[in-house]
Amino acid sequence: MREHLQAAHTAAGRAGDTHVASWIHALWLSAHNQHRSTANHLVVHLAQFPGDVLAGPLLSAFSLCGDLTYRDHGRDLALAQYKTAGRESWPWAGWAAAALGERGEVERAWQLAQHTLSLQPRSGTAVHVRAHAEHEQGTGPGYTTFIDTWLKDDPRAGQRRHLQWHAALQDLASGNLDAARERADTELHRGDVGMRAATNWRLILAGQPTARTSDLDHIHQLLAEAGGWAEVFHTFQLSLALAVAADTDTLQAVADRCAADERPDYHQVLAPVAQALAHMSAGRPGKAIDLLTPLGREAERIGGVRVEREIIQDTLARALIDTGQHEEAAHLLHHRVTHRHHHTYEDLLLTPRPATVPHPTPSHDTAPAPRP
Repeated sequence: MREHLQAAHTAAGRAGDTHVASWIHALWLSAHNQHRSTANHLVVHLAQFPGDVLAGPLLSAFSLCGDLTYRDHGRDLALAQYKTAGRESWPWAGWAAAALGERGEVERAWQLAQHTLSLQPRSGTAVHVRAHAEHEQGTGPGYTTFIDTWLKDDPRAGQRRHLQWHAALQDLASGNLDAARERADTELHRGDVGMRAATNWRLILAGQPTARTSDLDHIHQLLAEAGGWAEVFHTFQLSLALAVAADTDTLQAVADRCAADERPDYHQVLAPVAQALAHMSAGRPGKAIDLLTPLGREAERIGGVRVEREIIQDTLARALIDTGQHEEAAHLLHHRVTHRHHHTYEDLLLTPRPATVPHPTPSHDTAPAPRP
């Protein structure tokens, strides 16, 4: 890929095509995980070539930086570019909708996603934004019906498994726990360790049996590979998978390695989160509270999006309930319970459990057949 990008950049320069040369440079930086440099270059690129749809998919660089200032600037940039491109630009409408959703402007995000779909019904970005917005709204069967219908027209859609993961969370929200487990078992593949863990850890926190879990040896293998530590959010997902498996020793080792990592997002944010997961797996919720409570908005630096980071709040809520701090837990989840149409999952999180609760025994992934 490096050779192809170099050749393409050279050819664009010789042809005097500054637009393509600039875009290839941004792609080069992104391909080498130079997220901050990519973001900086995109600011210059879009100032010179406003509304360039080729640049839109690279906007994720702003959030991958780990810097909350960059994250906010990236969202503002997407909204400004949509304004420049105009309402008929469905790609920029979709990216602007995503920016609104991450800013917590759920209603506006949903409306703009719908506008995008009116222009391009197969916009994967808009459908994904709608999934996020409807998660915040807790639409339950409203979302699952929509996404099952949308996927019926394109069963091989690239985002199918991720959208079905969102549907599993909506099944949880509406209390359809068997459907949530079925979606996880029939839609998620062996490689979907993060989504599988995010579903199962939620079920465990709610005191429910898990769906099929990832094989522990596979998790260890992913963690041992370079990619396991390349991005903070990926390492976080693997930590969730270890928590589902109740592998406290490895979680502790992950927390220690994060604490010694020179990257701020690892030692300042992921280290306490991994340590808290280890404590929860070992039945020490009080220690998890001490680690998670001070994080506040800094938890955003762990990467991912609101739907994915919410599980950190879920963990804190369960820890508070398990230590008898019911009012604090209710306050923590008050916004979700009052703003979501379906919130059975939150109700389960706020339900006290017996003092001693055995960790659910998982059933390991055996490569299920795909859902029809």
